[in-house]
Amino acid sequence: MNELVSFALSVFTGIIAIMNPVANVPIFSSLVEGAPAEEQKRIAKKSTFTAFVIVCAFILLGKFIFELFGITIPAFKLTGGLLIFKVGFDMLESKKSGSKHVESPNLDENIAISPLAIPILAGPGTIVTAANFVSDGGIIQIGIVIAIFAFICWLTYIAFVASEKIVAKVGENVITVIGKIMGLIIAIIGTTMVIEGIQMAFDLA
Repeated sequence: MNELVSFALSVFTGIIAIMNPVANVPIFSSLVEGAPAEEQKRIAKKSTFTAFVIVCAFILLGKFIFELFGITIPAFKLTGGLLIFKVGFDMLESKKSGSKHVESPNLDENIAISPLAIPILAGPGTIVTAANFVSDGGIIQIGIVIAIFAFICWLTYIAFVASEKIVAKVGENVITVIGKIMGLIIAIIGTTMVIEGIQMAFDLA
């Protein structure tokens, strides 16, 4: 039981750090600026649900994809760890990850799919992080990851709906600080994945 609780906490910390609902609030707010409240809610709901479906597909089909393309778990951990470390490092350096670059599209509900769902919420970092947690796990671990990801998607929806209030009350500077803290956590997670990949590849204790 203690192992499952520890696993669940690791999953929650890892995914919420890389999805970072608070840091994504200003992006959402700028994309839906001027839209009626009901339309903003629809866009928030559609984007978070789409992100949930995409990441769950990788969680459930991850092992099949590994077998299909002959991907080994050590190789996945090494490559994924390097990718996640880069995302975290870019956040620490106050750079926008290439997967999160947003230009100002025309306001319509298609922005819920792109760029909100893909790649802002369900970007490479989120997919790799979620898939890593189930790469060598069983049904219970898969269920835990899906449940936690669903909860984080719900938190993201709430943050998006309350985006204007959050930005007004918290302020851009505090959101930036939160983003840097999350970046540090993500970089550490990436480093841990690289270490695990090396240990598995060379059968080290």
